[in-house]
Amino acid sequence: MTHSDTAVVTPSSDVESAYAWRRLAICLLIGTIGGVGMWSVVVALPSVQAEFGATRAEATLPYTLATIGFAFGGVLMGRLADRFGVAWPITIAAIGLCLGYLGAAASTSLWQFTLAHAVLIGAFGASATFGPLMSDVSQWFSRNRGIAVSISAAGNYLAGTIWPPIVQHLIDGYGWRAAHFGIGVFCVATMLPLALLLRRPVPAADANAGNSQVYDPRTALGISPGTLQWLICIAGVCCCVAMAMPQVHIVAYCGDLGYGVARGAEMLSLMLAFGIVSRVATGFIADRIGGVATLLLSAALQGVALMLYIGFDGLTSLYVISALFGLFQGGIVPSYAIIIREYFPPAEAGTRVGLAVMATLFGMAFGGWVSGVIFDLTGSYALAFANGLAFNLINVSIAAWLLLRTHRPTLAIA
Repeated sequence: MTHSDTAVVTPSSDVESAYAWRRLAICLLIGTIGGVGMWSVVVALPSVQAEFGATRAEATLPYTLATIGFAFGGVLMGRLADRFGVAWPITIAAIGLCLGYLGAAASTSLWQFTLAHAVLIGAFGASATFGPLMSDVSQWFSRNRGIAVSISAAGNYLAGTIWPPIVQHLIDGYGWRAAHFGIGVFCVATMLPLALLLRRPVPAADANAGNSQVYDPRTALGISPGTLQWLICIAGVCCCVAMAMPQVHIVAYCGDLGYGVARGAEMLSLMLAFGIVSRVATGFIADRIGGVATLLLSAALQGVALMLYIGFDGLTSLYVISALFGLFQGGIVPSYAIIIREYFPPAEAGTRVGLAVMATLFGMAFGGWVSGVIFDLTGSYALAFANGLAFNLINVSIAAWLLLRTHRPTLAIA
């Protein structure tokens, strides 16, 4: 497969076709399978910590570095998808996940286990199953682009809902090494055939920037493409600093309040489940009001949920607020992909979506860490929630500013 193979073959009539919807279903399945790379390490943490006699901080390094690998790998895999089509990144991901999990299973030290997660599972594995899939799906839809991108993005949350109990069952029954070995074999056995189903080139109208029409941010917003990309990335960091507070600390927060960590785990699961609903629902909304307006709506509602966390800490209240938080925030990250497809050439979608996803991951990593620091300094999560609210306000401000600058775009040749 060469670049020219992916540039001009598939007719534009395939946009919104039955094949496009089948392709979306395949992408959702791949995202759900490959998403194991970001969730299994959390479940295996206690077993790995005991195996290697590590501290809790040391045992969290595989997750931290896998997240960083995911962030940088998403940009690389997005660039590959732009040049050669998404089948190649998914093929690399299948092999990377297999080798990563086999390497983790055979590791004799924590640093080997961490390296397998950072490089093979994170950078060359799971990273290809999020941003690159969203950018690919966006090229097969026009009228229903928002819902299609959101459904593709839901694979990450589906993975977070489905994989943890499976991984825990495998660890309980066979041990963490056998569990990792089995996951690796499963990933390559399922993802390689699915990758072959994605070999069809993107529709001809979107196959190369020279033949496609896009909304130019200089015309529609009065800012340069580079400025818009930076604003998207800054917004991505800020929204996810806010998002990380409940997602990363809700379990510990419930323990501190005396409700028990099991209650917190239930709230986290509830949050992710409603996040799936949110991602699909905001896709419908984005198709009607556009990506920028959807981002503003979702970010504003996320701020409301954070304020509710500050005001209420009863057990029933926390269940309700966690459900609302998931329902409000799930559409934020897909909104960035939709905005990019509205204002940038299709041939740049993979790279630019990868940059946006990388920014959100940095925000999650920093937000989780800084919330812990604030708790250590104050002995309370109150200021941590307030810190998240402040970062969320920056995201809201960026989205509002872009929306105020938006007028009916003029089509321009990319």
